[in-house]
Amino acid sequence: MIVIADTSPLNYLIRIGHIDLLPQLYDQIVIPPSVLAELRRPGAPKTVRDWIEQPAAWLDIQAPLQTPDIALLQARLGPGEQEAILLAQEVKADEIIIDELRGRREAARRQIRVTGTIGVLQAAAKLGLLDLRSALERLRGTNFRIEKAFLDRLIRGEEV
Repeated sequence: MIVIADTSPLNYLIRIGHIDLLPQLYDQIVIPPSVLAELRRPGAPKTVRDWIEQPAAWLDIQAPLQTPDIALLQARLGPGEQEAILLAQEVKADEIIIDELRGRREAARRQIRVTGTIGVLQAAAKLGLLDLRSALERLRGTNFRIEKAFLDRLIRGEEV
């Protein structure tokens, strides 16, 4: 299974200590160069910058061949989301890992299967790779943007 990852999910998985879930869940994890640049930017958390300076062997970096089309430009996405969506289309990725709502909508509109940080954690929990509650509690300790009531229901184990 090939997945394309955007910046936000990688950022948060690194920060909560669960980045190594990705190669356990997916056969190939690819990021575009703009995602690499965003992870390296000075404003990124030090743990993220340190991790990306020595990226794992399982992480592939590949530039999309196409430039953003009008619809992608009109979606008002950042460079990371744009390149991730383009790359997902080009390599016919099985899934894109993206958190930003506009990016998720545009990927879905292009019929690309979408998941995000929470989805990765839930998939890993189903396989017994982590304790979902503790992972979500660590995620709550970051600046991850999600409705508090929704996250609370997930942590309590309620169906959402």
